[in-house]
Amino acid sequence: MTEKQTWSQRFESALHPAIARFNASINFDIELIEYDLTGSQAHAKMLAHTGIISSAEGEKLVTALEQIRQEYRQGKFTPGIDAEDVHFAVEKRLTEIIGDIGKKIHTARSRNDQVGTDTRLYLRDQIQQIRQQLRQFQTVLLDLAEANVETLIPGYTHLQRAQPISLAHHLLAYWQMAQRDWERLADVNKRVNISPLGCGALAGTTFPIDREYTAKLLEFDHIYANSLDGVSDRDFAIEFLSAASIIMVHLSRLSEEVILWASEEFRFITLKDSCATGSSIMPQKKNPDVPELVRGKTGRVFGHLQAMLVIMKGLPLAYNKDLQEDKEGIFDSVNTIKNCLEAMTILFQEGLEFRPQRLAVAVTEDFSNATDVADYLAAKGVPFREAYNLVGKIVKTSISSGKLLKDLTLEEWQTLHPAIEADIYEAITPKQVVAARNSHGGTGFNQIRQAILAAKKELSMI
Repeated sequence: MTEKQTWSQRFESALHPAIARFNASINFDIELIEYDLTGSQAHAKMLAHTGIISSAEGEKLVTALEQIRQEYRQGKFTPGIDAEDVHFAVEKRLTEIIGDIGKKIHTARSRNDQVGTDTRLYLRDQIQQIRQQLRQFQTVLLDLAEANVETLIPGYTHLQRAQPISLAHHLLAYWQMAQRDWERLADVNKRVNISPLGCGALAGTTFPIDREYTAKLLEFDHIYANSLDGVSDRDFAIEFLSAASIIMVHLSRLSEEVILWASEEFRFITLKDSCATGSSIMPQKKNPDVPELVRGKTGRVFGHLQAMLVIMKGLPLAYNKDLQEDKEGIFDSVNTIKNCLEAMTILFQEGLEFRPQRLAVAVTEDFSNATDVADYLAAKGVPFREAYNLVGKIVKTSISSGKLLKDLTLEEWQTLHPAIEADIYEAITPKQVVAARNSHGGTGFNQIRQAILAAKKELSMI
């Protein structure tokens, strides 16, 4: 049997070894140790500040907690399964260092509000790191967009050639997605940055604590107004996992496009050796492993969100052991997002090259300029729906004769409608097709340059 735990004399014997292993979380919640130490230091200062313990005792607790931090960083403090969780591990070590004074750290505190505090401190820190990574990713996308304002690429709907667009416009669409991710995480952080410390197990405490004092020390914006809610709330975790899932959606969509662009069928990009692998039996292959892995890892983050929702859906107030299951999903989602953002940033910064000549050909080998013929006729006074039907007919005729619209003679054009003149050829060139779409937010070159300036301004404000 294992060593008897510290909860109370209510228990006459220790846990069965298998149950002790099943119950323990130290193997993963050790991730929270630095945050646990920081929260405990704030709690010790508050206990001294309110006179619940003496100033000397408070100082000893704070100093010993800092010693544990240094021991952990140096690899000298490595608690095992017998510690059950990070909180007991720290308290046990604290008592070893300063004796019975160490046992006072848990005065006016429960593991329930303690773990809630630790998790929020961790997630607040990670959110800021992820937001910084998003900015780095946006910077790379913006640099690539600025270098390709007048590089054209086929635009698709239903994965069918639709209209030519600027490559910069395409890249800036993902910049905007990342911007929403960046903003969304800031909003999530508002719900993360609320202190549950002092809520106790569920009902508060009889001690004259000062919750606002610890919240200020830990730089929380607010404190929970209801102790039951404070220890049992995981809305912030669900919100984070939801925001994390959306980030992965965006990265996965971009990954799918890179995979298509790198294929022999598209040939829009070339993958550099630094961000691709080969086949074990097919020497000609160059595989897009980075975007494929990002696309695959997206599912695990989705899974963590679903798991968190399922955990919470049937829990009565207040704390339940089920909530121990929140951490691994949060930790893994954080690590997955950070790794994927790093990999995609490297990929777009130095791991691929667009092929301008191939792209230039690609935007001339289809009927994606058909809408511009309809717009041309509409500008001549032909009702758009009538123009639309007329162009549909000539596209059908051109396909049957093996011609593209640019190959039609002026006589053939005027057979379609007498209002068509020689300027039709300029109107349907890919570059003019793109340049003409100068509506706000469109792919016109002037609009793109304005969008780049706006994006630069946004990035410079941080």
